Amino acid sequence: MLSLPDRITDERALDRAVGGDETAFILLYERHRDAVFRFAYRLLGSIEQAEDVTHDCFLSLIRRPGGFDRNLALKRLKDRGQNVTVEDLAAEPRLPEREEPLQKLLREELAAEVSRAVASLPPLQREALVLFEYEGLPLAEVAAIVGKDVGTVKSRINRARQRLRKILAPYFNSSRETVAAE
Repeated sequence: MLSLPDRITDERALDRAVGGDETAFILLYERHRDAVFRFAYRLLGSIEQAEDVTHDCFLSLIRRPGGFDRNLALKRLKDRGQNVTVEDLAAEPRLPEREEPLQKLLREELAAEVSRAVASLPPLQREALVLFEYEGLPLAEVAAIVGKDVGTVKSRINRARQRLRKILAPYFNSSRETVAAE
């Protein structure tokens, strides 16, 4: 196998990978697998499904680079009737040991509520929100990925945020009341 420099562009690596260069494929895979997995996981809420989508994404990339479809996770979500489970969600990062048990419990509860709320969003809103908020992509890049203009993406994100505020309002209102009572 030939060694590929770290500076090789993704386009050049893809050309070489399609031509059968295994090293180029591995380079692409290593550069992008984590981001693809995170996106699929956040959209689907299942580790197993995110792994499948990540695998399918890279196979699709090699088989048909010109027809590569970035929306495999969204397609899987539609195929299963938009039902997203949160039981498979990985645990939140461990909190510092010095944190009080009640604080830890409240943070874990909040994380679970937010995960459920995001999972309940309509797929197109969830997709835009995950790409923008969780993956940190600029609006123009999100628009290119979803195949819509920036205004449509902004609208989807805004509707998703409004819906999340509404869904999570009871939790935050009760938290404020608890803090005010102390």
